[in-house]
Amino acid sequence: MTDPTPYTPPPIWTWNKANGGQFASINRPIAGPTHEKVLPVGRHPLQLYSLATPNGVKVTILLEELLALGHTGAEYDAWLIKIGDGDQFGSGFVEINPNSKIPALMDRSGPAPIRVFESGAILMYLAEKFGSAFLPTEPAKRAECLSWLFWQMGSAPFLGGGFGHFYAYAPFKIEYAIDRYAMEVKRQLDVLDRQLAEHAYIAGEDYTIADMAIWPWYGALAKGLVYGAGEFLQVQDYKNIQRWTDQVAARPAVQRGRKVNRVQGDPASQLHERHEASDFETKTQDKLGG
Repeated sequence: MTDPTPYTPPPIWTWNKANGGQFASINRPIAGPTHEKVLPVGRHPLQLYSLATPNGVKVTILLEELLALGHTGAEYDAWLIKIGDGDQFGSGFVEINPNSKIPALMDRSGPAPIRVFESGAILMYLAEKFGSAFLPTEPAKRAECLSWLFWQMGSAPFLGGGFGHFYAYAPFKIEYAIDRYAMEVKRQLDVLDRQLAEHAYIAGEDYTIADMAIWPWYGALAKGLVYGAGEFLQVQDYKNIQRWTDQVAARPAVQRGRKVNRVQGDPASQLHERHEASDFETKTQDKLGG
């Protein structure tokens, strides 16, 4: 490996707006809103403000799975937050999520609205709200499910912010950074593949919120759908992940959830906003001519 240009950090870091690569326009070292914007509110108990990134898809999959089970209280409005345009820094969104990340949820079913932010917290909140749906109640199985849920929350930043950033989005390639994070992502894939060699689903023999959390990240990776890195990482070698990925992808609720708040790809796969179940039949972008 050739040594890169030497860099000595200054005594005090200062913000250089020219840094940041593809996401320089929305990256900043301070929190809080940049502009005033009131969020829309629909007629359903649950109001979701999101985008169909892997973190956003986790929640729409669970909502669609809950509705498929007959939980009518899980009806929801899904409003599009365009993070590339900085919608997450609007005052209304920051009131729900001070961290300015999608997804964010408002539960208006009770006497006072409840905000929930961070995708893992939203999955737990909704599962518990609807009678531990997709979250086991037996202590050992519950612990296993939550362990894998939090595994995803801790591991995905190495995949996205680490490998994905330096492999696909950084303004120039850094061999050390790509090697470092490729090694970690391969290790993570091996962790999952070994677990799935022994179990039908991530946390055991039952489909749970752990699968819903992990599938949008690692299922997409296994199919070569993110970062253009399938060949680089040789994802086809993880046969157990491939089997599980296809199994989850075949679920109708997963297929619906993946479409919600999607703004890229096949127009038939894009439902920019979801307010009624019938929207999947009438308001995807191919139906709207967009």
